[in-house]
Amino acid sequence: MATLQAATTSTGAIVSDPQAVRELCESYCFGTLDWEVTEDGELTIWGYDDFEVYEARENGLPDYEGGIVTHEFLRELADHLEANEEFDIQTAGFTKCRFPVLAKRYVVHDGEVLHADLSSPDPIDE
Repeated sequence: MATLQAATTSTGAIVSDPQAVRELCESYCFGTLDWEVTEDGELTIWGYDDFEVYEARENGLPDYEGGIVTHEFLRELADHLEANEEFDIQTAGFTKCRFPVLAKRYVVHDGEVLHADLSSPDPIDE
């Protein structure tokens, strides 16, 4: 069995209500990723795993039956970012030398959630 090797990191973004964001993050599971909201209200997420978010069950374990809810989490988070703050989280990884490699990025800014990955190549202009 092949194992995914991935790393995830984010920029720090200042949130308007640090306690509300802590409670938001505690209501979700991030696999083995770590998150922190500092006393100054800066949120960061990092670790050696893919950025996939699940709702948390009462026992704190991920609710896999509910499926991945990454987009829902980020939309909720967007409401808590200070004006002009941008939260950028990126994941890169691989499973042995298999195709395709994992690369994805989420950017939360001005209430909008953007996503990018390697799935759609664009032509190169001459």
